[in-house]
Amino acid sequence: MKDIISKKVQDMQPSGIRQFFDLVLGMKEVISLGVGEPDFVTPWQIREAGIFSLEEGFTSYTSNKGLYKLRLSISRYLKNRYGLEYCPDEEILITVGASEGLDLALRAIINPGDKILIPTPGYVSYGPLTELAGGIPIYINTRDSGFKLTPKLIAEGVEKKTKAIILNYPNNPTGVSYTKKELEELKKVILKHKLLCISDEIYGDLTYDFEHTPFPTLSGAKEHTIYLNGFSKAYAMTGWRVGFACATKEIIAAMTKIHQYTIMCVPITSQMAACEALVSGRKSVEEMKREYKRRREFVLERLNAIGLECRKPQGAFYAFVSVKNTKLKSLEFAKELLKEQKVAVVPGVAFGSEFNDYIRISYASSMENLKEALSRIEIFIK
Repeated sequence: MKDIISKKVQDMQPSGIRQFFDLVLGMKEVISLGVGEPDFVTPWQIREAGIFSLEEGFTSYTSNKGLYKLRLSISRYLKNRYGLEYCPDEEILITVGASEGLDLALRAIINPGDKILIPTPGYVSYGPLTELAGGIPIYINTRDSGFKLTPKLIAEGVEKKTKAIILNYPNNPTGVSYTKKELEELKKVILKHKLLCISDEIYGDLTYDFEHTPFPTLSGAKEHTIYLNGFSKAYAMTGWRVGFACATKEIIAAMTKIHQYTIMCVPITSQMAACEALVSGRKSVEEMKREYKRRREFVLERLNAIGLECRKPQGAFYAFVSVKNTKLKSLEFAKELLKEQKVAVVPGVAFGSEFNDYIRISYASSMENLKEALSRIEIFIK
């Protein structure tokens, strides 16, 4: 059984988030501010739609592309909300969360040796999925630009075989986002270098300080964009696993070809629930968003009082916190905090080796938990 495991998989590092939270399992009285999941239950009317679909006997496969009803609903939603037009027949694919959409996008476009620009700090799966698809991740460190991409940083990262850039906003783990003006500047350099933009906007509905602008709505950008989104974060539907990808019919056809051989289709129950989310879920989204914003203000105020520096998140539900003044590296800080005060946070090094003096805190937790956790962190710091 020599060399039974792929060399590519052998060389791949486990998820820094999951690896750390394996330590948390089984520990009592731990307050977790780690995993990026809403603490809200899926709104009742969405759950009811899923239950009713089962009672009505909807238990079959759907089209590989997903229920036409859901694709049509997404098409109408994007047009009504953003003026963004995608054909439900050829330009929309329903995926198992935005995560599968990302995997399919990379596998559909990458030839061996193609390079993909990935801003850091960034979501943990971007680099590994690029490598699994046969590409080469080129990381762009945004530490000195307020955790934001700039046209200069993109231009400096472009090489001969650079094919695409992954853009994630609001960002996981920092919560930073981009105004329309900032996106226009990024678009100019992306189009100039003929790059494809894989725009992961799963947290788009959770933007607090200004209106979210989808990248493909920018003039000339749509034909060069794979737009990824889903229902997990804004609608508190993480376990339902429904996402979607929008792009040109050629790209969607290629992604669908892979999807039909690996997944077949997203579970019909989840798709029926997602249809209802687009019909009646907006009020719940806005209510959850207001609560996240309230928690954000509280967390920032407490972090400042404790003496931990954090840039104000503009979206999502994360705070990327500097622990440099504690003299502890991120993993050491997280392990000691867990051991001494039973609070779980994510070491910043999980999002890029150069962020070893940061931790990520999720404020997708009850206000009661946040108050207690931050009190424990203050005790730990002192």
